[in-house]
Amino acid sequence: MPRIISEPQPLETGALRIIPLGGIGEIGRNMTVYEFDGRLLIVDCGVLFPEETQPGVDLILPDFTPIRDRLDDIVGIVLTHGHEDHIGAVPYLLKLREDITLYGSRLTLALMEAKLKEHKITPKLKVVSDDQRLNVGPFDLEFVAVNHSIPDALAVAIRTPAGLVLATGDFKMDQLPLDNRLTDLRAFARLGEEGVDVFMTDSTNADVPGFTPLERHIGPVIEQVMHRAKGKVVVASFASHVHRVQQIIDAAVANGRHIVFVGRSMVRNMGIASELGYLTIPAGTVVDLKDAVEMPDDRVVFMSTGSQGEPMAVLSRMANQEHQIEVGKGDTVILASSLIPGNENAVYRVINGLIALGANVVHKGNAKVHVSGHAAAGELLYCYNIVKPKNVFPIHGEVRHLHANVALAIETGVPVQNTLIPENGTVVDLKDGRMNIAGQHDIGFVYVDGSSVGEITDADLKDRRILAEEGFISIFVAIDPRTGAVVVGPEIHARGFAEDESVFDDVKPQIVKALAEAATSGTNDAGQFQQVVRRVVGRWVNTQHRRRPMIVPIVIEA
Repeated sequence: MPRIISEPQPLETGALRIIPLGGIGEIGRNMTVYEFDGRLLIVDCGVLFPEETQPGVDLILPDFTPIRDRLDDIVGIVLTHGHEDHIGAVPYLLKLREDITLYGSRLTLALMEAKLKEHKITPKLKVVSDDQRLNVGPFDLEFVAVNHSIPDALAVAIRTPAGLVLATGDFKMDQLPLDNRLTDLRAFARLGEEGVDVFMTDSTNADVPGFTPLERHIGPVIEQVMHRAKGKVVVASFASHVHRVQQIIDAAVANGRHIVFVGRSMVRNMGIASELGYLTIPAGTVVDLKDAVEMPDDRVVFMSTGSQGEPMAVLSRMANQEHQIEVGKGDTVILASSLIPGNENAVYRVINGLIALGANVVHKGNAKVHVSGHAAAGELLYCYNIVKPKNVFPIHGEVRHLHANVALAIETGVPVQNTLIPENGTVVDLKDGRMNIAGQHDIGFVYVDGSSVGEITDADLKDRRILAEEGFISIFVAIDPRTGAVVVGPEIHARGFAEDESVFDDVKPQIVKALAEAATSGTNDAGQFQQVVRRVVGRWVNTQHRRRPMIVPIVIEA
């Protein structure tokens, strides 16, 4: 069903406007804008990682178009936690207006500050903690502790005269968390008693029955895998998964191994986590890479990035034998992460490469070496029964996750008409306890390609896919424009299509004939002659070879 674009209606006095600019229908680039009394509050500003159908793209940003002309109205950016899909796009927004204050927990802002330093941005930071309440412009904010796969995650309750919104951020309800920091269900219940007008809750595991397994169950499995390993051990995880890294460190120490952090983001983030006390590392456990390569294989664990099969990350380079850490027979590789949708092919390609080198690869599919950081259906049901929201606005998930989340809300008694399955850009207004759709912004993907931001279009990506999958054919012809007679050529060159260019001998006479016929019909423009050549070659290559390469004709008048 095509998206119906409609200009948003003017915001009524006393109403709260909610606009998701990312994170809806996708896992990544989470960003929601709240508007009240002419002021804007942003919650999260993350990136989406590209799929194989987006060659050459480094990152995908939220589309800032709806707020680009209102940057001065932004009173702050609240960051719920330090994962890239929630903070990665902040540098690109701050380049539009650098003095916007960032609100977040101590670890979140420390990770954010380090990232912004790489972009040569000095941010305005305001550290907040759970149970804290403060006013930011016309928004009364209260921060609530939630448990996730990174320490210091927060939900945020947003109060305005229009009503109370509770946005969970990413969360789960691990009852034995490694840092003993529970999701504050008492605060959820208290807010429910006050009256939550809109519950915006994490949908990622809404279609997974039951409860997400405990993080504590992972540590012993990793320790056993490491105990059985005869050679070197390589563990790949997200560079921000502090809890998982702590378990790897504990397992390494238990097995008499040293830890080496590999990959720029891993080294940076674990340094920050250790310095702030979120990571406990016994003295002498961590060694530099240059020293580790000289150690016996059974005395070292390499903690690296690349769990999602990213082509330039450490693990992919190991699989391609392009890294100084060599993986081979007797070595063990542990992928301590979930698969982000869209990354399956890239991850399995890396796994296959490592196995071909002789490594034993342990991953979530064959051992319990990772659990999700998101609440499953049982946890969401529990929350709906505690909060008893008037309206439900699911966030953070693909379409199937959003629908599953809404179905859970309805099961607990939320009226169907009080639920919403939005799209990115959907404009939702809250007034008198009711949500109403007020419009739909036409927003899309903003691609980061090297130093280019937003200059690459979907058409460019289509061209790249064609070049990669179908090849490239160029045709050079010089003609007499009066007669269409070929003076030079046709010269045909191909890349990624056919090794022997004699294959084009059959089509060259067709090009000569078509040009002469076009001139006889009155064609006298080089651009029109080029279209003639493109049609002839395109028809021939499709009929004879069942291919659709990129065809670039060049016709000059002699």
